[in-house]
Amino acid sequence: MRREIHMFFLPFLAHGHLIPVVDMVKMFASRGVKPTIVTTPVNALLFSNTIERSKESGIHIGVELLNFPAVDVGLPEGCENADLTPTSEDGNWEMITQFSRQHSCFNSPLKSCYKNVNQIVWWLIRSSIGLLMLQTNSGSPGDIKLTRNQVPDYVKQDAETNSTKLLKAIKEAELKSYGVVVNSFYELEATYADYYRNVLGKKSWHVGPVSLCSGKNIDKVERGNKSAIDEQECLEWLESKEPNSVLYICFGSRTNFTSSQLKEIAMALEASELQFIWVVRKQKNNEEEDDWLPEGFEKRMEGKGLIIRGWAPQVLILDHEAVGGFVTHCGWNSTLEGVCAGVPMVTWPAFAEQFYNEKLLTQVLNIGVAVGAQKWVRLMGEFVERESIEKAVKEMMKGDKAEEMRNKAKALAEAAKKAVEKGGSSYSDLDALIEEISLRSH
Repeated sequence: MRREIHMFFLPFLAHGHLIPVVDMVKMFASRGVKPTIVTTPVNALLFSNTIERSKESGIHIGVELLNFPAVDVGLPEGCENADLTPTSEDGNWEMITQFSRQHSCFNSPLKSCYKNVNQIVWWLIRSSIGLLMLQTNSGSPGDIKLTRNQVPDYVKQDAETNSTKLLKAIKEAELKSYGVVVNSFYELEATYADYYRNVLGKKSWHVGPVSLCSGKNIDKVERGNKSAIDEQECLEWLESKEPNSVLYICFGSRTNFTSSQLKEIAMALEASELQFIWVVRKQKNNEEEDDWLPEGFEKRMEGKGLIIRGWAPQVLILDHEAVGGFVTHCGWNSTLEGVCAGVPMVTWPAFAEQFYNEKLLTQVLNIGVAVGAQKWVRLMGEFVERESIEKAVKEMMKGDKAEEMRNKAKALAEAAKKAVEKGGSSYSDLDALIEEISLRSH
């Protein structure tokens, strides 16, 4: 009889990490593992409703609350989440780096509470291709190449900075770890999964896409922040549209654009004559919040376009049959959610490993069209002209290869669903991981 396993999950304190880790925790808990999420009070509120619903269905998830010493390390009061850091370009990255480095403050209190915890492991969310290229700093199978401009500056910097120190520490921790749990599925990245396991000799388990554990609409709506649009209003708007006719545009919780770039996107959407849902991050410290919109834009787009200012129920929207394409920053969560929804994507990467993910979509899977972003630019997206945006979205939605891309995307969506079902590759990998942990715990 397998002894009870108690696992601790320590997600990086940002929405893009917390959301998939909570999904992953639910998967482990459904297999009899006793999970505890270690986080701070502010972040625990983001998934408290999810945990309560899980409890009602017989899945119990523990939460260990620890204080995050924001003020003590020079961060604003209550800054317990990376998405709460200032959004200005000046000094923003250093503040995020400082925020990231403070996660080590969890180690001592956690070890003092649980004497049997010998090592604290941070759960980061990456694709196989991103994991491989970030760890090896080299080329990868499939002849995937990036220009120097598309490589993160902290990878190509010669001088040692706080960012390069942090990256080095993360890389060393991953190399020393027993193995890596990947939010992906084997069929999506088989070449890279095999290379990581067989050529580099690293243990890895592909247990995703973890977002597929959110089966009910309420779970799709309440993932992260409170939605800025009513669920019913959103669904009614989508129900009024034809299948595959709506373009969904969203750039995640960290990517920022200038007002001039937002105006460029608006003009490209109008010129494309496509129906759309566009998620725009709220402009902070800006009295004229909508000064980026072309005059009369919303009136002209009435019934044709829907702008959501703030947090959107992305999985709910993508899963609707009316949505036929997705303009994305290529963050791994969004990339996987687009794959699971079976929609082709227009790729607009900005920073982190997003250019690697773009290559996966456009060159390996052939379900993506690049908008033309060529430069890794931290948090403020590179400026792209309206003509390039219009061309990319029209090519994806109704170009010569649109149907072929859509068919490939739908086939990948089916493969994703099979992977997490009993007998599927991710289901089996999760079982194998739990069994291995159980054996080692003896």
